Amino acid sequence: TAQSCVSLWENGLAMADVSGSDMIDRATLAIAGRALALRGEALFLIRDDSLVPCSDWDLKTVNAKPTAYRVSVSETGGGTTQTALAGEVLHWRIGCDPVAPYYGTAPLKRAQLTAGLLNAVETALSEVFDNAPLGTKIVPLPESSSGDVDGMRSAFKGRRGATLVVEGVAQSTAAGQFPQSDKRPDDLSPDLSKSMTKETLSAARDAVSMAFGVLPGLGNAATTGLMVREAQRHLAQWQLQPIAELMADEATEKLGATVRMDLMRPLQAFDAGGRAR
Repeated sequence: TAQSCVSLWENGLAMADVSGSDMIDRATLAIAGRALALRGEALFLIRDDSLVPCSDWDLKTVNAKPTAYRVSVSETGGGTTQTALAGEVLHWRIGCDPVAPYYGTAPLKRAQLTAGLLNAVETALSEVFDNAPLGTKIVPLPESSSGDVDGMRSAFKGRRGATLVVEGVAQSTAAGQFPQSDKRPDDLSPDLSKSMTKETLSAARDAVSMAFGVLPGLGNAATTGLMVREAQRHLAQWQLQPIAELMADEATEKLGATVRMDLMRPLQAFDAGGRAR
């Protein structure tokens, strides 16, 4: 669920039209979109002709605004650490808290209980399907020799949909007229419906989607084209475009030119006169 939402953010921001700077290309926007969705912030070093993504960083602030950074840049032969002033980096962040406005927070970080619930349910279900005796039954057999029991065990293997008749005559003399009347096959498969795993899983998935700004109807099995379109417009208008505006403001401040970022036109997320319907 989270990865699907991250992909929507990544691909949506990669489609943005950028004016005012040639340094912000689509690859940079895709990396930024993924980092914002997973970490809530993305940081790039400003170099002469490109933006260099940073894997880790710490910063110094004055009046709650960053003034200097120590950044780590990933290389194939090993990472390097550099020191840069605030004007030398693009620090895009979302979900800033008043306690620490210089740090961003990821959507799942802001919905920890929901993310934990989804993780617990999925983990429990995976363990059930790994370890539970699904489809296993205990079948009572009449008293007989070990050879007959072994033959009956082999007769049950691979007999899906077949009917096996088990008869016992020797028991009837000592056990009465109906020796098998109280003996029925016992099913060992757990009844997951009583634990409401389906409802809990669906509710947690919907809540995680909403945390990313994706309408839950987009993942509904009964959704229609109209709902898909409205969910896409909602994601672009109310989630990605405001983030793009924040990114454009940061780029305008650091790159020395007025930078604009528009997702509405390339994603065709407008609804002039109901045309989207």
